[in-house]
Amino acid sequence: MIRRLYDWTMSLADTPRALWALFAIAFVESSVFPIPPDVVMIPMILARPSRAWLIAGVALAGSVLGGLLGYYIGHGLFDTIGRPVLEFYGKETYFEAFGNRYNDYGAWAVLIAGITPFPYKVITILSGSTGLNLGVFMLASVIARGLRFFVVAALLWKFGTPIRIFIERYLGLLFTAFMVLLIGGLYAVKFL
Repeated sequence: MIRRLYDWTMSLADTPRALWALFAIAFVESSVFPIPPDVVMIPMILARPSRAWLIAGVALAGSVLGGLLGYYIGHGLFDTIGRPVLEFYGKETYFEAFGNRYNDYGAWAVLIAGITPFPYKVITILSGSTGLNLGVFMLASVIARGLRFFVVAALLWKFGTPIRIFIERYLGLLFTAFMVLLIGGLYAVKFL
């Protein structure tokens, strides 16, 4: 089922309304959809590199606005929608354990999930259900998702098709390593 959904999502990159499709995919991916917007974004940028920044901006706008939907699901619809989404991704235990201290580090959680392969939708729902400050949530979302989409756009714009395999296989790991080093460095500065 996921493979068919992936193939269908990827086929949207070749349609005349590809920007709208990208916006919609980025929007729903931030709250419930399992396929990331990169699947549509990458072929679009490779086909028209001159539009890389526009494409990244559309993905950013859709993702951040979709993050608001995820926040609302967590805040107002947690029992009817939020909990089933978390259960689908196997994150309900994680949610309960982490939710108690979440607001202390919520901006970091949004940054990490927005950049790394961790499901961003889990964090948007968690942010709403724990009542993370909406301004903090929005700022962290814009920074994280902007960094993610614009780095991908820049790499594709500069290097084209040869960088695609690197992005699909290794960029998520590099973003994760970067976040680990950043947090480790901040921790070392604070406590050493």
